[in-house]
Amino acid sequence: MRQAAELAAQEINTRGGIGGRQIQIRFLADSGDPNVAVRIAHTLVDDPDVVAVVGHVTSGVTLAAVGVYGSGRNPVPVISPTASSPKLSGVSPYFFRTCPTDLSHGPALARFAHGALHAERVQVLYENDDYGRGVREAFVREFTNLGGTVVSEDPFFATTPTLEPYLSRAVRSGGVDVVLVAADPEGGQLVLKDLRRMGDRVPVIGGDGLAGIEADTALAEGTRISLSYLADRPSPLNAAFVLAYSRAYHGDRPDDTGAETYDAVNLLARAIQEAGPDRKAVRDYLARVGRDHPAFDGVTGAIAFDSLGNVPAKAVVIGMVRHGHLELDRTQ
Repeated sequence: MRQAAELAAQEINTRGGIGGRQIQIRFLADSGDPNVAVRIAHTLVDDPDVVAVVGHVTSGVTLAAVGVYGSGRNPVPVISPTASSPKLSGVSPYFFRTCPTDLSHGPALARFAHGALHAERVQVLYENDDYGRGVREAFVREFTNLGGTVVSEDPFFATTPTLEPYLSRAVRSGGVDVVLVAADPEGGQLVLKDLRRMGDRVPVIGGDGLAGIEADTALAEGTRISLSYLADRPSPLNAAFVLAYSRAYHGDRPDDTGAETYDAVNLLARAIQEAGPDRKAVRDYLARVGRDHPAFDGVTGAIAFDSLGNVPAKAVVIGMVRHGHLELDRTQ
């Protein structure tokens, strides 16, 4: 995300900045801690040079900080590229996001499991946090509506040493066709390692929280992940972004979090160009993107906000891990 933000800022400044003024990107680490996030939010709101914020990364810390950004005498507009919890919908008139919510990922995974993988029985393993619970609830609701059976829904924490008891219980109950993992890459690795130890090759699918697991090429091969963006997305704008990113970062490919961040920075630049470097004017401009103002054509697709600050029209796709990269799964 940081690399994509830096690339966007460099490109904007190379083109002459905004109204002849260069933009600066300041990075502050919240360490995934809501208390730290709140302190950061106060720091940024109180700084008159700050026009807008891109972040935070996770939903929990965003929920903690967004009240600070949206209050006081001079609130600051926020665009999160990655905070996907439904609890953030409409939480503040100053909050927007470029990513789809968990309510998009869960149903998309359910339809893929039922339609493309022909799954009838699914086991759900989810990290017991806002993200894991959100994906799990949306998936279970849709998969059940499609006629499928959810054999079990088992929570775990980052400190859980093994999930083998959950996996073994599913085998004893008659087995499953698919395992859904609603967690971060570490949680996905835990599931995959336990499955491999058991000799079980059941397909594993997961939400965008698993993005990054593809780096473990031997373990993650074949894992399917729902995403708002893939580097092989067919569009001239995205092709130029992927090429620029690769040149800037030693051949790396951007992931969904980077691409969403790149769009967020460029969208803010357009808002500042059109409305001026005034926080309320930028917020008011963003609120009308896709309605009174044209949708923003980004590398992740068209961005158009609804009244809750969401992007309901943005599609979710399924990627498959192949040789260390996420590529579009052609079976969807």
